[in-house]
Amino acid sequence: MKISKGIVIIVLILSSSCKYEKLLKSTDFDLKKQKAVEYYEAGKYLKATELFTQILPRFRATEEAEELNWLNARSYFELKDYVMAGTYFSNFSMLYPYSRSAEDAVYYAAYCDYKMSPRPELDQDYTRKSIEGFRLFKRRYPFSDRMAEVDGLITELEDKLVKKSYISAKLYYQMFQYRAAVVALNSSLNDYPNTRYREEMMFLKLNAQYLYALNSITARQRERYQTAYDEYLSFTEEFPDGPYSKDVKKIYDALMKELKSENSILDK
Repeated sequence: MKISKGIVIIVLILSSSCKYEKLLKSTDFDLKKQKAVEYYEAGKYLKATELFTQILPRFRATEEAEELNWLNARSYFELKDYVMAGTYFSNFSMLYPYSRSAEDAVYYAAYCDYKMSPRPELDQDYTRKSIEGFRLFKRRYPFSDRMAEVDGLITELEDKLVKKSYISAKLYYQMFQYRAAVVALNSSLNDYPNTRYREEMMFLKLNAQYLYALNSITARQRERYQTAYDEYLSFTEEFPDGPYSKDVKKIYDALMKELKSENSILDK
């Protein structure tokens, strides 16, 4: 009787599955440890994590605990389960601060948060957490070979926060909430003064302040036009020439007209 190749494969899969289920139920923790490492080395990370979860409490106080915890964290990372991986890397760095893998653990804990950092339009909690993690890495390992890479990742994440602020400010523009736009832009510029978006954001802040003054009640306009004029001076001092020069000149002309009509200090 001839058995098809497909049936043989199915039988082998079922047999393997039965052996694995039997292993999960086994009380032979040494065998589970051996198989967990074998599964990790074979790239079968899901099976490895299931076994590591079972055996880690049993081997907690042993010499093997460090390696097993490291392989468990790495398994979750390879599965792209960055929440679990980040948690285990962070725990590893606290449990084994003098391990040869401690530096990698601190890095990967921050990198897992980096991988979960969403596009700028969404909530940026993971972005901020990743920045904090990479800064911790820099403090602990100032001579690491990864320093240039970490600096680049921090810059990328910070730019995302700046862009988030920019997007929020644009939304405030659309809703005619110019004061809120000024606050959002000012906060971002104070936090990240060297951002590559600095010129654009300073222009937006100037324009928002002008529009805020323009739409204010008469009793508050002079004060707010003066604030807009101060923003104009700050902008032109830092960026005397550039893509916004024509628009800035229009704002300046409008401010001069308003301030002079209010008999401002500029006339004295």
